[in-house]
Amino acid sequence: MINPASLMRAKKAFDQFKANHPKFISFFRVTLQGGVPEGTIIEISVTKPGEEPIMTNMKVSAADIELFKELKDLT
Repeated sequence: MINPASLMRAKKAFDQFKANHPKFISFFRVTLQGGVPEGTIIEISVTKPGEEPIMTNMKVSAADIELFKELKDLT
């Protein structure tokens, strides 16, 4: 069972994240609107100060879509 106090702290932290990074949230909202079909490639790049970028990607599977649905149902 989820601790309500932990849930409230997580919500507050997420609200702060949204306020700090509105373009990032907007990007996900527009990109993921209408769902992500199986076969979609999601690529992530991270560049730390003074370091070369590190990239990875994943191809969305049917199992991934089911996980996304389960997580969405939690909210």
